Amino acid sequence: MAATAETLAFQAETKELLRLMIHSLYTRKDIFLRELISNASDALDRLRFESLTNQDLLEGNDRFEIRLDTDRAARTLTISDSGIGMSREEIIAHIGTIAKSGTAELRDKLQEAGSTGDISELIGQFGVGFYSSFMVADRVKLVTRRAGQSAAYQWESDGSGTYEISEVEKPDRGTSITLYLKAPDTDTGIEDYTDYWRLSSIVRLHSDFINYPIIAKREREQSPTTAGEDKSAKEIVVEDSTLNSMKPIWKRSPADIKQEDYNEFYKHVSHDWTEPLKTIHFKAEGTFEYDALLYIPAKAPYDLFYVGYEPGLRLYAKRVMIMEKCEDLLPHYLRFIRGIVDAADLPLNISRQRLQQDHHITLIRKRVTRKILDTLQEMFDKDYEKYLTVWGEFGRSIKEGISADYENKDKILPLLLYQSSNDADKLTTLKDYVGRMKPSQEQIFYLTGESRGVVENSPHLEAIRDKGWEVLYMVDPVDELVLQHLNEFEGKRLKSAGKGKIETGEDEQKELKEKQEEFKPLLEFLQKRLDENVKQVRLTTRLTTSPACLVVEDHDYSPMLERVLQKGKGGGPKQRRVLELNPNHQLVTRMRERQAGNAEDPLLANAAEVVFGLAVLAEGSELPDPVRFNKAATEVLGQIV
Repeated sequence: MAATAETLAFQAETKELLRLMIHSLYTRKDIFLRELISNASDALDRLRFESLTNQDLLEGNDRFEIRLDTDRAARTLTISDSGIGMSREEIIAHIGTIAKSGTAELRDKLQEAGSTGDISELIGQFGVGFYSSFMVADRVKLVTRRAGQSAAYQWESDGSGTYEISEVEKPDRGTSITLYLKAPDTDTGIEDYTDYWRLSSIVRLHSDFINYPIIAKREREQSPTTAGEDKSAKEIVVEDSTLNSMKPIWKRSPADIKQEDYNEFYKHVSHDWTEPLKTIHFKAEGTFEYDALLYIPAKAPYDLFYVGYEPGLRLYAKRVMIMEKCEDLLPHYLRFIRGIVDAADLPLNISRQRLQQDHHITLIRKRVTRKILDTLQEMFDKDYEKYLTVWGEFGRSIKEGISADYENKDKILPLLLYQSSNDADKLTTLKDYVGRMKPSQEQIFYLTGESRGVVENSPHLEAIRDKGWEVLYMVDPVDELVLQHLNEFEGKRLKSAGKGKIETGEDEQKELKEKQEEFKPLLEFLQKRLDENVKQVRLTTRLTTSPACLVVEDHDYSPMLERVLQKGKGGGPKQRRVLELNPNHQLVTRMRERQAGNAEDPLLANAAEVVFGLAVLAEGSELPDPVRFNKAATEVLGQIV
């Protein structure tokens, strides 16, 4: 008999998200069964893996199966598995909470997609597939017992905001989920999920590749077998029927597999309801054999760049899953890839530590990495529009490979795309940039910043733009990491437009030297006045229309990287910049004239603050002292009015 049930409330955000899921419009109701079967398959995988080192978890029952039981009269469907099961704590953690991180984003996406009529692709993306059962059920009851434990628990909810949990008796391990089904309704797309043939059709469509038998009771007619009975009369026989083929899709020949089958398996391993952008299926033969079925998703998971993101391919040995997320099979910058690797020569009970040291894993990692990069290059060459989709979703991750994968750096470089001054709409490769370089241009110019708008309007580009030289706009924070490991391309050195000195031409440099002595008193005054934030004041040829700009030396951090580092724990370094002045700008020449006429002119101090502040704002940084800048600007403007 069940113990007294404890009523618990869903988390506030969970309750709202659940309401949106249940009452939003879906185009496909059948997905609930695929998701619950997938969860059951995962539970069986985990038990099989844990039992390799602890046989007691099997409890004398080595049958690994999933069952679908129906009751037409009661209108229930029960999905049961003999897998690992859950403890009370795991029930609350995994069933009582939706999306441990990213709940606000999920809520917004659900609300947005709800108005379009199909939000099914969000179910797996945020790990909330269990709740898809409420699309077809008024009430859901879950009974589970974790393998190796004696206590079993029952979870029950109608999806209205609370759930009940109690301790119950359950003789065997695993989980049973009973759905109290809504009545079939053609208007809302709810079918009769107690019908054997409907369930069989859904399983064949979505879950045929599941490694474990999916069993349901089937009724069939047969003639009487007892001697003397009327052979024309028929009797109903109820028997177990396995609904899926159970043949691993990765072991089949690609020629025999439809893309629809590949897509369904992708949804199983990724819990993503969108179709993959690209499928990579190959078999490695020779002294070491393995099968690999990999996918490039169409959309990045919401937490791809979160610290807690868990990457990794599923690792099988002889068709038995030995690790659900094996990070050692791929470099971190390819963490968006989904799929499985099945190696014939790995031991089933290999530990994670031994796995990291296994030379087979090293060989797989190298081969799989090259295969993915070759596939991306092929996509770039033959289906550029599709590659642009990949880049839009995963370009930031791919860029990380420049610093992390020296062995494949030459394969990654051709895949990089950047915005540039050459075209407002199209991205460019480094190779195409070099092909467009002017005869007078010797360097690849770039500028980092928060956005294209900030970079494109930066005063650092004025002289470069006047020369007709192209500039790459690097507006992704990871670009700063790339630049630490990318000094040149095809013999052309990369040069930041905001670092060091820009050599624009001999005539300009000659003129600059002639003016240096003339402006020396003003430069010394500004250096003294702005010494707290400026380590040098000098004239420049990089400006044509702006009065001033701030630059850093070639070996210093860019302003963008400095801001990124300062956001980290403990903050980052604060650098003094070089203030460069345009000797041909009216504001600068007027300051020189006033300083020559009266070195103690109080307006000069305020003008110095204004010039420095304008340079800070032009690069997209924050003023170190907004009040001080505002007061100085007011004083200067007061002289004009």
